[in-house]
Amino acid sequence: MTTATKVLTAHVPLPLADKVDQMASRLERSRGWIMKQALSAWIAMQEERDRLTQEALADVDAGRVIDHQAVQEWAESLGTDKPLPVPR
Repeated sequence: MTTATKVLTAHVPLPLADKVDQMASRLERSRGWIMKQALSAWIAMQEERDRLTQEALADVDAGRVIDHQAVQEWAESLGTDKPLPVPR
């Protein structure tokens, strides 16, 4: 079964296009294959970023936060003779 496809067009700077062509040649793959891999990886990264943001916002809504002053004191203690434990 063949997956339906759609052609997307993007203007990219010539140095980036050259890098895509070089990578395609080195990997013995098509330019389209390289572009699909890159786009798939970028989409996955953005989806994970969104998931983590939603998770963090849920923590804030639930009151699972660390006081800014506690974090500041901890950060300032790093590199001293007596660093504070990580705030929890």
